[in-house]
Amino acid sequence: MVKSPKDRDSFSQFIDKDGNVVQPLPAFAEDRETLVSLYRAMVLTRSFDAKAIALQRTGRLGTYPSSLGQEAVGVAIGHAMRPDDIFAGTYREHAVQLMRGVSMLEMYLFWGGDERGNNYAVPIKDFPPSIPIGSHAPHSVGAALAIKLRGEKNASVCVFGDGATSKGDVYEAMNIAGVWQLPVLFVVNNNQWAISVPRSQQSASLTLAQKATACGFDGEQVDGNDVVAVRHTIGCALDRIRSGGGPHLVEALTYRLTDHTTADDASRYRDEKEVSTYWKSDPVVRIRKYLTAIHGWSSDEEEKLLADSNKKVEAAAVEYLATEPQAPESIFDYLYQELPADFAEQRAAIIEKGNKIG
Repeated sequence: MVKSPKDRDSFSQFIDKDGNVVQPLPAFAEDRETLVSLYRAMVLTRSFDAKAIALQRTGRLGTYPSSLGQEAVGVAIGHAMRPDDIFAGTYREHAVQLMRGVSMLEMYLFWGGDERGNNYAVPIKDFPPSIPIGSHAPHSVGAALAIKLRGEKNASVCVFGDGATSKGDVYEAMNIAGVWQLPVLFVVNNNQWAISVPRSQQSASLTLAQKATACGFDGEQVDGNDVVAVRHTIGCALDRIRSGGGPHLVEALTYRLTDHTTADDASRYRDEKEVSTYWKSDPVVRIRKYLTAIHGWSSDEEEKLLADSNKKVEAAAVEYLATEPQAPESIFDYLYQELPADFAEQRAAIIEKGNKIG
């Protein structure tokens, strides 16, 4: 059974909130360029996030879920995955998508309500973000079953929040993954809040990681604000899974530093003192402190990184805003291989109406 997060055997951490090393680093973390690449991805994710919120606030994007404070989890997952792995995540895994090669244009299109944002040019087998809570877990397990039946050596990776672990979809998916010993990694992105419900009121389980025990496989906790720890934990888990070790669960302990979505006001249910406390564990600041102290990360490098990130984000936003909207009749174009007669009539009526307006 997974023990308390106070037990170092069950809670993995390499760099603490002040940027200090608390145990010998894994080999990949000794390389400056690798750490810088992880940091760059975290900063880019945060820049993308800020622009998405600005677009939503000005009416140019739909309701949007910020990933502020959770960048280390997503970047580490994306970095540890191989191109042939299959990803299925919730609506807050922007960092994973960016690391997987989903373009910012595609992501803006998706959150702008344009279905073309699901048609990824690069990770073509990845699932689009799951808006319903936990419903993608069985889909991810289905992908893992296909991998096993085909004798392939890749993995299916399923990410969901702490609240999703209370849903039957997630438990059923984990249960059958254990029964069939499928190559799937479940990651609980535990940001402590399921919309307005705190972790303490969601489950009496000591940890969420230990929920894997009932399904017949191992679970472990990791400091979700330590990108090195998450990358190491996810990487080791995926190595075991690809080698036939069966499913695994990782609970990444982090914190949602902002509202649940742009339609939410977290101040109505969450103490600002709590939020201020968690800002001290900001994953972006943590790795920057370490890079500065150990690898000589300079203010010039930091300024260039921020400028480059903002430039990429702005360019994607401009391209998104200049993209012609989908034709209204396109809502019928992704439902059936051959459109039923009644739907075909409705599609034709929409085109006709559009021609009259035009």
